[in-house]
Amino acid sequence: MKNMATKQFLVTVLLIFVLQVVILSYVYISFYSSSVEGIKNLGVSNMKSQAIMIENYLNKGTNVMWLAAESADYMLKNGESNEAIRRYLEGATNKMQGQFDANFTGIYGYIREEYIDGSGWTPPADFYPRERTWYKEAVENRGKMVISEPYVDAHTGDVVISLSQLLSDNKSVLALDIVLGEVQKNTEEMSIGGEGYGFIVNQKGLVVAHSDAAQKGQFYTENETWSKLLPKIFDDNTMEFEANIDGEFCTIFSERIVNDWYAVIVVSNAHLFQEVRSQVTAGALLMLLTFSIIVVFCVVSARKINDAEEKERESRLQIEEINANIIKALVSTIDAKDHYTGGHSQRVAKYATEIARRMGKSEEEIEMIWRAGILHDIGKIRVPVEVINKKGKLNDEEFDQIRIHPVSGFLILQNIYKDERIAYAAKFHHERYDGRGYPNGLAGENIPEVARIVAVADSYDAMASNRSYRKALPQEIVREEIAKGKGTQFDPVIADIMLEMMDEDINYKLCQDKDIIQNILLIDEDREGVEKVHNMLDNTENLRIYDADSLENAQEILAIKRIDLMFIDLTDESLLNQVREKYKGPIVFMTANKSAEVLEKTKRLKLSDYITKPIHPVITVETVHGILN
Repeated sequence: MKNMATKQFLVTVLLIFVLQVVILSYVYISFYSSSVEGIKNLGVSNMKSQAIMIENYLNKGTNVMWLAAESADYMLKNGESNEAIRRYLEGATNKMQGQFDANFTGIYGYIREEYIDGSGWTPPADFYPRERTWYKEAVENRGKMVISEPYVDAHTGDVVISLSQLLSDNKSVLALDIVLGEVQKNTEEMSIGGEGYGFIVNQKGLVVAHSDAAQKGQFYTENETWSKLLPKIFDDNTMEFEANIDGEFCTIFSERIVNDWYAVIVVSNAHLFQEVRSQVTAGALLMLLTFSIIVVFCVVSARKINDAEEKERESRLQIEEINANIIKALVSTIDAKDHYTGGHSQRVAKYATEIARRMGKSEEEIEMIWRAGILHDIGKIRVPVEVINKKGKLNDEEFDQIRIHPVSGFLILQNIYKDERIAYAAKFHHERYDGRGYPNGLAGENIPEVARIVAVADSYDAMASNRSYRKALPQEIVREEIAKGKGTQFDPVIADIMLEMMDEDINYKLCQDKDIIQNILLIDEDREGVEKVHNMLDNTENLRIYDADSLENAQEILAIKRIDLMFIDLTDESLLNQVREKYKGPIVFMTANKSAEVLEKTKRLKLSDYITKPIHPVITVETVHGILN
């Protein structure tokens, strides 16, 4: 017997280990993949932001050029002399360099076959403006502003571009030179979270600016590595890709900016994904540690069980089974039988309370309606599971079995809750507004209001959830059915509120979703305590943790985030009242006080539960799951 028990124990431990490895491997792979994808998306967003910054700078130059061209053209049309235009360009140049940017070196042009320079530069005798690129390109583009190809100044080593525009006489051209010093400065600061380097390259492969100034002015078409990568950089459909650069795998982010230039950031994957890999490694080590603790605990427990008498062991197993069944009954009595609509009662309660809130119900009424919604189908414990999960059409006998669940629920709940409305919701949520429902055929406002609210929420979720015989219906069909049922199946006022909620639900979030993220807010001036609770819950699946050390911080979070559960240290009860002005959900009280008065305080303040400090991880996690699920 003991050998068999030992063998069974070893097989169980091995099976648990294998299952744990499989499940956690899947979780870690999914986490790693989603984290990598998130980092890349953040990189793309960061890349776009930095590209916009550079593009805005260049646009400032085009705005200056446009204003100068408009002014000079106006003077030209009005017959003002070249000397007057010269004075204007000198003044505009001085003002531009003083007020805008010293990198805008000067406005100049070829006006009425005379070269005029706003910076006072006198060209040499062999200087022919008509042969300059800025003049030719402006003439070719017939009045459209032109940004010339960047070139490297032979004397300064700076990369320079020229903006030019043909004036209305179709002969005169005005131009502006911009030294790309500010662009170079911005490029030197380009990175993803402080990692990597950036550069700007045009479609001819000229490096306009680079984090490494020595690279500026080079042609990457002549570089063996970069010449192969430029086509991907120039592909507007590829904002990020991976490549091997100098023996190191890197992620390259690119974004088109003005004049077919491209801003590029290169980051080593080893640096980009270092934190994610560290988290995955830490998780794997934690898994092994957890499993080791479980094995040790199981070995000790197994030895004690083997030494105990058979009767005592059977008795313990019976008690454990009873306790497990009680917990299971409390947690999932309502939805346990239905394999297809997991969370149905929770969603009905959620929709019903939102309807009640929009109807202007008090906090106490909303709480009652939530309980009514969560328990409305408790009578289904009397309905055979094969009937609930039958994929085909129910026969008359089976449908009769379904029809009794409101009565069964009423009989169960009337002995549990003093508030009879909760039991009424269970009994009458299948009544119809036109009197053709069951079990009593009530009509109109003869149906208790709580049942009319739950009826709309229940019918909506039945259509927006998977059933044994079909998948969740599209949102437009659900809306059509709700609208069609106004005044016949549903109270028209309540149906209109549901339709209003659906119209606001653009992305169809009000439907069955087992992967919804739930947000928890921790409020405590004790930073060590907050961090401890934060760490306990941070790795729990489908939870996102926010924390605040003051009322002001909490209100900022509540203003932008949907909070599903709040943990709060109530040293000052006035804090609770201020929080409840913004938040109506469940609240857990954290306290170091272990006296009986805490129970009374929890009840008096209508809190969901309380936990005592020092916070116990298992109790905290179980409290969260118990309230949110």
